[in-house]
Amino acid sequence: MRAHLLAILLALCCHAMAEDLNGIWKGTLTQGAGGCYPQYFLELQINFSGDRITGKAYDYYDKAHFVKMGFTGRYNPLTHRLVLIEQRILEAEIPVECEACIKTYDLNYSKSGELEFLSGDWKGVYSAKKLVCPPGHVSLKRASVSDFPVDIEQSDSLIALQRTLKLQPRQPTLVKTIVLHSADVKIDLYDDATIDHDTVTVLINNKLLLYRRMLTDRPLTIHFNAFPNTEYELVMYADNLGDIPPNTALMMVTSGQEKIEAYMSSSEQNSATVRFVYKP
Repeated sequence: MRAHLLAILLALCCHAMAEDLNGIWKGTLTQGAGGCYPQYFLELQINFSGDRITGKAYDYYDKAHFVKMGFTGRYNPLTHRLVLIEQRILEAEIPVECEACIKTYDLNYSKSGELEFLSGDWKGVYSAKKLVCPPGHVSLKRASVSDFPVDIEQSDSLIALQRTLKLQPRQPTLVKTIVLHSADVKIDLYDDATIDHDTVTVLINNKLLLYRRMLTDRPLTIHFNAFPNTEYELVMYADNLGDIPPNTALMMVTSGQEKIEAYMSSSEQNSATVRFVYKP
């Protein structure tokens, strides 16, 4: 009996581990009478790492008229139920007669052959009036390409800093393209040789992640969750050239069991870049 229960638990565990919601999901969102439009397009960019879910939601009539929200969530692998709760409006480009609705999604995961789906219902409140929005339904399918820029998670302080930051344009120089086989990516940056007071500003997909940090024998670390088949470009911008020009760094990339090195060199004319693509 005990062996039978153990077998069941192992099967459930393996099944739960096989379901990875990380990535881009696209489809439609309907809204009942009283909403601005009866149907919208919806894109969810879900960061699913361990038991932590964060991400961005775009509901849009077209690419010029959209609302971008940040959300958090949870997933039950036994019931295949996913609940996402929008936290705040990050950007809104909508007609003046419309108002953004802050939503909670109650979705179910399913799979048919190679296709994966999220479907269910949503409800919410208007952002300003705090009145209940007319609820509706959601139907999404896993997608390989986003209709909007794929975000990297930033702290509130870095978001605020980037709004005031004005970096001089420089020519990007591609150092390496790295194909990864795990969504979990850790990047460590060290001074390449003699510690000579090089400082760097680092961006991934134009999102500020390190600002004016000195390279030493201790790593400057960036950790992010990669979406499948999505390109990420890291740019190392030289704030100075240190005591021994140019500004150089050793990059160590850890992704799952893989470890990859790249040597970076940036100047006042060029910024070293590395591209990452996660291929499951």
